[in-house]
Amino acid sequence: MKKKKVIFISSTGGHLTELLQLSPLFEKYDYHIITEKDKTTEYLKEKYGKRLSYLPYGTRSHLIQYLFIYFYLILKTIVLYFKIRPQAIVTTGTHTAGPMCYFGKIFGSKIIYIETFANIHKKTVTGKLIYPIADLFIVQWEEMLKLYPKAVYGGKIF
Repeated sequence: MKKKKVIFISSTGGHLTELLQLSPLFEKYDYHIITEKDKTTEYLKEKYGKRLSYLPYGTRSHLIQYLFIYFYLILKTIVLYFKIRPQAIVTTGTHTAGPMCYFGKIFGSKIIYIETFANIHKKTVTGKLIYPIADLFIVQWEEMLKLYPKAVYGGKIF
């Protein structure tokens, strides 16, 4: 039986730490991990090899530069999407995952979004953007169900 193709995508830092908590699920799928390339993610290439792709790292603190980086990120996202052709996209956010989720939705991928553990009382920007298109929207705090009524409480992934 052929495994479903699934992209696991997030930015670096806490979002990636949360995403990697799902690693016991990886082997159940024909998986691919996508994150930003920086010094903190270089070790992943050794562990995941060809199952890992990097997107450019950008920070909004340098807005003009970030706009060019983000445009390149979108182009690279399109290439990766068609190369992998996932049936599902799982993400813990943030800006890195937004284009992949929207592009995936347009082409029929299921979108599974896990709102970050760091927020208990307010929505994240990416959460606001992905909530309307998510096939499954998971929150890690029961309080967040008030903000996202169609969400599912999944508990903490740590």
